[in-house]
Amino acid sequence: MEPFPCPPRVKVCCIASSEEAALAVRHGASALGLVSAMPSGPGVIDDATIAAVARAVPPGVSAFLLTSRVEVEALVDQQRRLAVNTLQLCDWLGAERLQELRARLPGVKLVQVIHVRGEVALREAAAAGPRVDALLLDSGNPDLAVKELGGTGRRHDWALSRRIREEAPVPLFLAGGLDAGNARRALEEVGPYGLDICSGVRSRGALDEARLAAFMAAVRA
Repeated sequence: MEPFPCPPRVKVCCIASSEEAALAVRHGASALGLVSAMPSGPGVIDDATIAAVARAVPPGVSAFLLTSRVEVEALVDQQRRLAVNTLQLCDWLGAERLQELRARLPGVKLVQVIHVRGEVALREAAAAGPRVDALLLDSGNPDLAVKELGGTGRRHDWALSRRIREEAPVPLFLAGGLDAGNARRALEEVGPYGLDICSGVRSRGALDEARLAAFMAAVRA
């Protein structure tokens, strides 16, 4: 896949309210991350808030539903109830279920999260890439007894992430431990289509406008 567009896309994740969504959009976010029930990690909000934010998203901005569900029927039901335009699949579905989900939701974008924890990430990316609209590389660990499916604030191996990006047939978002201080380096070393930011633009549990502005400035630079 070709390296990042200029400027690269920015997805602001862990949006907690309509006010945070409006703040992110005002500063140039092209996508918003809305976190539904997870086995661990920050940012979970209730379905009513997810639906309200998704309804208010302006044209040109994507509403990503972060979901830990892996059953196709449950995912279809979740998307139809909450009316989001993108499903971010935080756990591993596998090729067959991805293909079935694509057939059931032809107008909905699918983004498969790949947790970069070694060579297995290359195999998962190769299997998922042809069946989704984008990949998102993160730093969780779904192999733990209590799965980590994102929101860790940790960086992973960017050299491995670059290998995945170079081989992927679809755009790639990079997540995990990003902030204004390392955004430019992430773009140069990995070359992603977009960056996914959560903890790096939050303070005391809330979206921090000064941190968000600094991050956006670093990306645009």
